[in-house]
Amino acid sequence: MADTLILRAARERRRHLVRNLSDELRRARLDRGVSQRALAAAAGIDHALLSRIEAGDSTPTLATLVALATALGLEPSIRLFPATGPRIHDRVSAPVTDALLLIAHPRWAPRLEVAVTRPDRGVIDVVLSSRDDIVATEVQGQVRRVEQQLRWAGQKADALPSAIGWPWGAERPRVSRLLVLRSTSDTRALVRGLPELFRRAYPAIEAEAFAALVHDGRPWPGHALLWAEVAGGRARILDGAPRAAGR
Repeated sequence: MADTLILRAARERRRHLVRNLSDELRRARLDRGVSQRALAAAAGIDHALLSRIEAGDSTPTLATLVALATALGLEPSIRLFPATGPRIHDRVSAPVTDALLLIAHPRWAPRLEVAVTRPDRGVIDVVLSSRDDIVATEVQGQVRRVEQQLRWAGQKADALPSAIGWPWGAERPRVSRLLVLRSTSDTRALVRGLPELFRRAYPAIEAEAFAALVHDGRPWPGHALLWAEVAGGRARILDGAPRAAGR
């Protein structure tokens, strides 16, 4: 299996969790004045295994973790907390991203799947950077939870200074958000039904954003929404809003 960004991020998070867990177990054991041998015997595990767990060299199974926590009088808990969006995208994201990169003027330096970590964790689909502007770009084939998607996009753009290499040569870059949305009857109806929400989130005129993307010397107009048509596995970025979108 290819070593993807998701797999690398998952390994790093696992290492971080194992380190934190080993530290918590060791502190809890020492606070209670219990030896490793006594805790291992009470939990029904091998002393050598507990030693490796506390050193961060071994990841305990769920059963082992529950046994150790119970022996120490702790309540184990595993929860999943919301972050800034999933890293698995729909099947139209790749051709739309490819179409975006094909029309972008050479003044825009693209970076794909840019990871941000502070204050929120997430991955930005494409970051376009020029001498003065940095555009955090999200590519969506559909939007199911509008306010959540818009919030995630804003949080990830705000976290860009934590990305590796920031600010990529620009001294004081202007940071903007760009949403590239597939034009379908559902997405057009969505934007048409929430005009003020989308206008506030992406106030720039579509034609101006398109012109700034494909031409040199055109200023980037700020937070923008662009549309893409997808057919037969190929995508095309539109130079304005679809008529039925009502923007």
